[in-house]
Amino acid sequence: MNYNKANLPEEYRWASDDELKRRIAAKRKEYGDKLVILTHHYQRIEIVEFHDYLGDSYALARDASRQKNAEHIIFCGVRFMAEAADILTAPYQKVYLANPTAGCPMADMAPTRAVYDSWDVIESVLGKDSVIPISYMNSSAELKAFTGKNGGLICTSSNADAAFDWVKSKGRKLFFFPDQHLGRNTANKKGIPKDKIVMYNPTKENGGLTSDELKRAEVILWQGHCHVHTNFKPEHVAKMRKDYPGVKVVVHPECTEDVVALADSVGSTAHIVKYVEQAPAGSVIAIGTEINLVHRLAVTMPDKKIMSLGGDYCAICSNMFRTSLNDLCFTIENFDKAELVQVPGNIAVDAKLALERMLEVGR
Repeated sequence: MNYNKANLPEEYRWASDDELKRRIAAKRKEYGDKLVILTHHYQRIEIVEFHDYLGDSYALARDASRQKNAEHIIFCGVRFMAEAADILTAPYQKVYLANPTAGCPMADMAPTRAVYDSWDVIESVLGKDSVIPISYMNSSAELKAFTGKNGGLICTSSNADAAFDWVKSKGRKLFFFPDQHLGRNTANKKGIPKDKIVMYNPTKENGGLTSDELKRAEVILWQGHCHVHTNFKPEHVAKMRKDYPGVKVVVHPECTEDVVALADSVGSTAHIVKYVEQAPAGSVIAIGTEINLVHRLAVTMPDKKIMSLGGDYCAICSNMFRTSLNDLCFTIENFDKAELVQVPGNIAVDAKLALERMLEVGR
């Protein structure tokens, strides 16, 4: 079933998958290295078929920055990823988001004005140059610019460890947004005492924290989360271990800390893919992440039993799922009408600082 295609011209809405695939393939051949398709791991399997680069948000940001010949870059993912690609590419290159409606609820949990107001509160208590902001990739271009302007960097689940180490090397406190769980799980991994990890709730006065709590803290988390990964529960792990003795449980660090504590392995989307690829034939693996990736791994590696940790619960990111063959075909055939992603120059300059620091710090 195809979503969000109501505004496409009729020829794209009603074309068969076979026809759409044929037309996409023909255009890719026509453009050659002047066209690049960047595709996130959570995309539908039929979209993944047409990738030039397939990866998590860190890898795709890096891959975007390395393109020199491409004049047209199509992003099959969500808006914040396409924005990062636009920021990291040259002015002569154009970045398109295959489905214009593909956003991120987590990114929306950190409104720009609320983050600026919270930063003012934190600095008023702790003083200037005492805290470094780290923004998760799942954030708006405006917040990436805020991060760059205030000496911080962007991180993904692939390089959160390195980002925390970078801040520690500077002897500063860390303000992490918008995903509380990646922040908390990384802080736990780094051995930061729990009483030095605090949660800033932007809906409460002073974030619901006292001055003493802020002063004691090493890590200040933002109250945001991924609506997909927080649906995995400890009881899901218990049921899998009961039903499949010897099962290996691997989860994404956007899951809650009680689920992470029970897993055999924890890591980014790229880590999960590598874990499954390297597992021996006959392995039974329950994965706590988005269902489209789990499905594709199960299809492409039939020598292993690969399941969603949630069992009957369908852990789907509806925004990632929105991109269809209809969207991709329309975009590749109509660059003059497709969704061109353009981050304003005044925002892009500071955001690029934060993204380049991310790439310098690495994994």
